[in-house]
Amino acid sequence: MEAMDPVEMDGGREAPRPEAEAESTGRVLHLKGMYKDWFLDYASYVILERAVPNLYDGLKPVQRRILHAMKLLDDGRYNKVANIIGYTMQFHPHGDASIGEALVQLGQKDLLIDAQGNWGNILTGDSAAAPRYIEARLSKFALDVVFNPKTTEWKPSYDGRNKEPIILPVKFPLLLAQGVEGIAVGLASKILPHNPNELIEAAISYLRGKPFELYPDFPTGGLADCSRYNDGARGGSVRVRARIVKTDNKTLTITELPFGQTTSSLIESIIKANDKGKIKIRKIDDNTAGNVEIVIHLAPGISPDKTIDALYAFTDCESSISVNCCVVDETSPKFLSVSDLLKISVDRTVSLLKKELEIRKNELQEELFMASLERIFIEHKIYRKIEECETWEAVLETIAKGLKPFEKQLFRPVTGDDILKLTEIRIKRISKYDVSRAEELMRKLNEELAATEENLAHITDYTIQYFRQIKKKYGDNWKRRTELRSFDNIEASRVVIANEKLYVNREEGFIGTGLRKDEYVCDCSDIDDIIVIRRDGHYLVTKVQEKAFVGKDILYAGVFNRNDTRTIYNLVYRDGKNGYNMVKRCALTGLTRDKEYTLTKGTPDSRILYLSVNPEGEAEVIRVTLNPKPRLRNLVFEFDFSTLAIKGRSSIGNVLTRHAIHKIVMKEKGASTLGGTHIWFDPEVGRLNTEERGQYLGEFFNGDKIVVYTRSGYCRTTSYDLSNHFEDDLIRIEKYAPSKVLSAVYYDAGQKYYYLKRFPAEAGEKPARFIDEHEASHVVFLLDAPLPRIEVRFGGKDKFRPPLVVNVAEFIGVKSIKAKGKRLTTHKVDEIIELEPLPPPASPGPEHSVSASENTGSADNPATGIQMSLGFDDESK
Repeated sequence: MEAMDPVEMDGGREAPRPEAEAESTGRVLHLKGMYKDWFLDYASYVILERAVPNLYDGLKPVQRRILHAMKLLDDGRYNKVANIIGYTMQFHPHGDASIGEALVQLGQKDLLIDAQGNWGNILTGDSAAAPRYIEARLSKFALDVVFNPKTTEWKPSYDGRNKEPIILPVKFPLLLAQGVEGIAVGLASKILPHNPNELIEAAISYLRGKPFELYPDFPTGGLADCSRYNDGARGGSVRVRARIVKTDNKTLTITELPFGQTTSSLIESIIKANDKGKIKIRKIDDNTAGNVEIVIHLAPGISPDKTIDALYAFTDCESSISVNCCVVDETSPKFLSVSDLLKISVDRTVSLLKKELEIRKNELQEELFMASLERIFIEHKIYRKIEECETWEAVLETIAKGLKPFEKQLFRPVTGDDILKLTEIRIKRISKYDVSRAEELMRKLNEELAATEENLAHITDYTIQYFRQIKKKYGDNWKRRTELRSFDNIEASRVVIANEKLYVNREEGFIGTGLRKDEYVCDCSDIDDIIVIRRDGHYLVTKVQEKAFVGKDILYAGVFNRNDTRTIYNLVYRDGKNGYNMVKRCALTGLTRDKEYTLTKGTPDSRILYLSVNPEGEAEVIRVTLNPKPRLRNLVFEFDFSTLAIKGRSSIGNVLTRHAIHKIVMKEKGASTLGGTHIWFDPEVGRLNTEERGQYLGEFFNGDKIVVYTRSGYCRTTSYDLSNHFEDDLIRIEKYAPSKVLSAVYYDAGQKYYYLKRFPAEAGEKPARFIDEHEASHVVFLLDAPLPRIEVRFGGKDKFRPPLVVNVAEFIGVKSIKAKGKRLTTHKVDEIIELEPLPPPASPGPEHSVSASENTGSADNPATGIQMSLGFDDESK
């Protein structure tokens, strides 16, 4: 028989080639079966031993081995990372690169490892220095919650030379605090990081049987919308955004990053969007060091509010993160939710704490037993009875007989090992034995034993106290960084920059951005929809293309905004070849792309004779000239579209005339017949809308403005454009009425007193400060009632003083917006509350009633700060 050729296998072993084995044994091995077995083995290994974390300690194998190695090296001082990597290789069968990468990732989470040196930057994406240049040690938090050799289960390392922990006894929901991402064969895990303080509060709620909710908190800060988080289970997702601040009308600053992005990747995506014409920026400065600061300089004439929306729509300033809470439970993967993970972690913490208490109880009982045994041995001078013993067995037997009468005082029988320990007591210790010290020691042991048994009997309360101690010790460093918000859906077509020009060939029926030799229509973007209306009354909506055929004899083409109910189409059409001439007004909404509709009855040979497109529903007056006809006296007449109601796009319209029309011209432009725009403010997303979400601000006409007030003491006016962004500390938003008088209670952080002022609501587009300049000063109340009242309650050394009720109008008069105001009190203030305002004085007559309304701006609802109509003209507009 021929010798088989060796094949080198994993681990350096050599094995016979399968084909040679088949030849030697006469068996046939099918490649399909081999692939199935080997692939399953490989996939199982990657899932269980590489990529997916363990359910109970929240660690991947490499992370567990790194922490174990660092614990063995721990002496309170820093160790070179190269040394840690080398030591970990005793337990981890893979190369130093994978260990080093995992160690750096652990260090950058700033939870378990105290790092020293250049460990890279999660904000900029800079990598860490070489392992020989950086150092690390276990953090105090890790030493408190991760390790306990007494409760750790061990197994041999991969080569059998060492022991390593099967699972570390972690007494904290570590997996939820750190988060994890792992990709295995046919399986992935994505668990987002959470705030440790919130995890502790949720754990306490669970132990008390109360409901709880958990939402992610990212180390890069930013904003997050967790409305579809699905409790972190498979299928959930989180939308994350960068925090973008409008520095001025020409500059935007990104101060926090969305999770998963770095300043480099974010800037690259912004530059790509600018190159594609989605946004227009002049330049970008990256000033990031300890904190993120990306300064975006806008091109002249570009709206900063629309640019913020465009950054969210077209760059990585907003992204969606899919979650998949997958963990390894012993030998198989498991799909859970973050609430399930927390409950399992808390239950394990209870079990570990109970185990530690039981171990400590046994230790205390043994210490107490030996202390009692030693006291009996010395006080009753049993050691003297062994002087006459000639053999070792006789010594042991004599001691046992001497202890026999005292066995009832002990909690367990005396063993041979106990007697051996007594024989090891030195004469010096016996001669200096202090009964009072022994009694004190036993008293302390009994007290500790009683406390331990009490904790075991109330293990839930003990666990709650354990979590509270962790929060008290480390919680100050665990502030929430990510702000939870509800995001509005940004329509890309509304915020994209017009980066293309639209052209039309009316006769041939072509439209597109590539017809540069034909008639120019308007500017548009490459994601816009356009509407095309033909002379025969047919129309359709299609996407902007380089060149598209839409039908000959084009009458109108333009950019189409879906769900736009304010753009009204006024038209006159002839029904059929010789039919009546009809007139109609309609809005074109709810259209399907590339589907043809008609503005006429649909009669063959119908034709549009006049068409106007009115963005604000304007209604013009037209002059109609008829064809001369016998017995037709009035050949010219006028028609006012404002007399015609706006109906649906499928309506037939009204009869304008039965006679043939020679021509139609516009006599004069008209005003809008739609009235003002009704605006609401949605506090959940911080945006204006016309869909009746949130607080109603009023009906707005051209020239009307909105005024906003912030907690930090700024006010400004702005338009009612739906793309506007507002400050995060907004406390009041309403329709601007300069004649209104506001009353502000604010805290002066510089002088450390509370002040009260009244001022007219006069503001401009540039933010104006209406309290002092100290950065810690803030507004407590902003009242708009004519006669408001407040109550000041005292605290501290002035707690004995009765509350002070202040009639604001009597306390201080109306001053300018820059006036400091009047100090409320010099005593220590506990809180200030708003009282029910006084009713306005009775009006002697109708003339005085109108005057009072004008002076006080009583067209506002004092409870909500939202202006209400009283049925007479507001002269402040």
